Amino acid sequence: MVWALSDPHLAAYVGSSGAVGQPWPHLAQVCRVERERVVRRTGGSIAERAREVTYYLTSREAARAEAHQLEPRIRGHWGIENTTHHVRDVTFGEDASQIRSGAAPQIRSACCNLLMALVRRNGVANIAAALRTYAGRPDRAVHLIATAGVMK
Repeated sequence: MVWALSDPHLAAYVGSSGAVGQPWPHLAQVCRVERERVVRRTGGSIAERAREVTYYLTSREAARAEAHQLEPRIRGHWGIENTTHHVRDVTFGEDASQIRSGAAPQIRSACCNLLMALVRRNGVANIAAALRTYAGRPDRAVHLIATAGVMK
């Protein structure tokens, strides 16, 4: 469930741009999102319920984006997080990487992005499983790169 509050005077109390009481220059709405996660047992009975409340700041005015219009955008953000950033952080270990100097971090990131695109273009949803497969079958990895991930 999403609630959105659009009050320019209240924005002064949310944060400041250097001076107390100064509203954030582009803050239009504060959103409150309440989610409930249900974990089910194998038989279908509920094992656990967890409620989470998060807050978002947006520069979209209420006239352009009411609460019900913001919900798909917030879901879209998490779609990107789950399909790209999570893979980069967990599967490729990007956050733990010691590569920090010169152009190396950008090159590493570009290689990860290229690999994810090639594997997904090949119809694979689980990047980690694909990496294990290609690690054990280098001929398939070379074929993936040589054909730019296009299956025939």
